[in-house]
Amino acid sequence: MPDFLVNAVKDVPEANPSDVLFRLTAALLLGAIVAWIYRRTRNSAEISSSFPVTLVLLCILIAMVTQVIGSNIARAFSLVGALSIVRFRTVVRDTQDTAYVIFAVAVGMAMGAKDLWVGAIGVGVVGIAAYLMMARARVFSAAQPAYVLEVRVGLGHDLDQLLGKTIDAHFQDRELVAMGTARQGAALDVRYEGRLKNGGAPDVLVAALNKIEGVQGVELRRRGFDND
Repeated sequence: MPDFLVNAVKDVPEANPSDVLFRLTAALLLGAIVAWIYRRTRNSAEISSSFPVTLVLLCILIAMVTQVIGSNIARAFSLVGALSIVRFRTVVRDTQDTAYVIFAVAVGMAMGAKDLWVGAIGVGVVGIAAYLMMARARVFSAAQPAYVLEVRVGLGHDLDQLLGKTIDAHFQDRELVAMGTARQGAALDVRYEGRLKNGGAPDVLVAALNKIEGVQGVELRRRGFDND
């Protein structure tokens, strides 16, 4: 038998059943808290029905693996090689979900290593951070998003007189960020950035601008969704 396999199984201290039961039960409880935090801080429409259960089981399994490994480096490499054959077909859709997977793994490792306070305090701190980030995201999502407005007008028009009144009736604020010629110099492309007023509708603004004589084209899109 290869030496690394011999080293992986020799001098293994006998596990205390009550101690193992305590660690796995603690991993189960903290894993349930991790799954609860996940459900409370994520959009319900984005939650897979199996993912919270996976987080709980992951905490327990990692706690088991950590106890099996102990301080035996050879056994750790053996387990890594054995577990590397596992393949998952489901791709984690969101980076936040990846963070929760790491969260569950860290809690499970803490329980398996008998670092109860590390796991408990970690769950508390990460839970508070997740709630704060969720509250911050809700505040920003409640505000009107920023838009990029591009208007093409014919030459010979005063832009502010032609467009200013209509844009100001729909935008909270506006900033001229770019201007250039189009159609071989026969027209001007003007780009503004700003936010719609509360209750404002993008289609109403586009329709109002299209009614203005001298306007040849209008495009309105959310900032961050342009192709430039």
